Amino acid sequence: MRDGSIAQDQMPSGPVAETVAVHQPALSTNVRRFVVGTLLARPWFDHATLFGLKHMFFPGSRVWAAAADAGTDYAAFCAAVPTPVRHEKREKITNTLTKIAEARTIAFAVEDAWEQTFFGTRAADPIQLRALESARLTARHAYNSTRWGLRLQLPTTLPRAKLAIETPDAVEAVYGGGIAAFDKRATPPAVLPLIEQSRALPTAHGSEFWLRFKSPSARLGDTVYAHVHEPHDARNAPTLIFGHGVCVDFDHWKGLIDESQALAERGFRIIRPEAPWHGRRAPAGRFGGERQIGAFPMGLLDSFSGALQEWAVLSDWARKRSTGALVFGGSSLGAMTSQLAADRSHTWAPHLRPDALFLVTHTGDMAAAIMEGALANLWASPEVVKSFGWTPDLARPYLALVNPVNTMPMKPENIVSILGRRDVILPFESGRQLVARWGVPERSAFIWDRGHFSVPSMLIRNTAPLDRVSEIAAGYR
Repeated sequence: MRDGSIAQDQMPSGPVAETVAVHQPALSTNVRRFVVGTLLARPWFDHATLFGLKHMFFPGSRVWAAAADAGTDYAAFCAAVPTPVRHEKREKITNTLTKIAEARTIAFAVEDAWEQTFFGTRAADPIQLRALESARLTARHAYNSTRWGLRLQLPTTLPRAKLAIETPDAVEAVYGGGIAAFDKRATPPAVLPLIEQSRALPTAHGSEFWLRFKSPSARLGDTVYAHVHEPHDARNAPTLIFGHGVCVDFDHWKGLIDESQALAERGFRIIRPEAPWHGRRAPAGRFGGERQIGAFPMGLLDSFSGALQEWAVLSDWARKRSTGALVFGGSSLGAMTSQLAADRSHTWAPHLRPDALFLVTHTGDMAAAIMEGALANLWASPEVVKSFGWTPDLARPYLALVNPVNTMPMKPENIVSILGRRDVILPFESGRQLVARWGVPERSAFIWDRGHFSVPSMLIRNTAPLDRVSEIAAGYR
């Protein structure tokens, strides 16, 4: 496997993980890339990010979601947040709740106008469409950012997620048949749902638009959205379906730079689906991804099985759009989704199977990641999980249902993997063993001396994995 540390002296180019947000709109994209690639592609960033997730992002997101339910009702908010609230802060907290409610009202009103215009019949020229998209993103970013003020007004100890842990019997009733039961819920239906395509916006490299369709998953049943970036000459362009990380509402924050952007600039069509319960799909009163992390282990199983069906729908759309290579990829949760979709696609129609994989931080053992790694105490302590009847021996078989078990549908050299030797979120050793089992050759396997969050940042300095994905797509026939 190749060690990315040799490329540290390269000039910054390429994208950075969506998990890294540099919220300074005045800075150009190139400047932000330089800052992230220079300062954040270091091991210290992983420790700082994990600390920030534990103590700021997740507790801030939980009380922010509680505020959405409570509105401006101070008593209802206090009842929804299981922690002592000092009542001398009542006026200040009530004012913050009012600001959050106002920002939410504005964001949702703009989103509604966006839906009616981009997917409806409301008249608009390209300049008006661009202005409306800018207004949507600005309003949603402003609403998302209101969580930070509320977090700072509350005690240090706060819940990081609203738990909805199912009992072993409840999970057994749905997924008790093992892989067969999971695959039954993950296999796309014979008749795929119709896809709506929004109006398009011109970009420097082509156009961007959105897709939406009803999720074929009976466990989800909501509307799936995907943001598409398409090159000018898209007739036979390669397509990358790229999944995002857990709790990352990538289409609703300003200033995010992601791994797929550089490939869009290289002529790829990029399809970025919102994962179940994220972004526009987040349930009322929940922050993006909270249902997935808070409903152990049912949330994980439902989201993965539903996402696999949804990726099949997007694969069908992409194949009908172009004869170029079809690549599944993603970062973190998105990488786990893409490798599982490729793994289980051996039962799908041949045209739905990917030709290549692009995996940024992944692992081969989800049970170890959830129960033994840094995630073990991030949202709920083992004692809390155990109180619902779960022991490691009971949980492991269910978590193993989302591990790759089959031979991949593409040649081993068409799998591009980037692993971090210091990754404690998705354990490195299990990922290394998985890549070895697949037989991925050295030119397609990258090991960097980084952690889970600094690996994507290294793509600023080392674009060799992107070069390899481009080479694979260019050689596809």
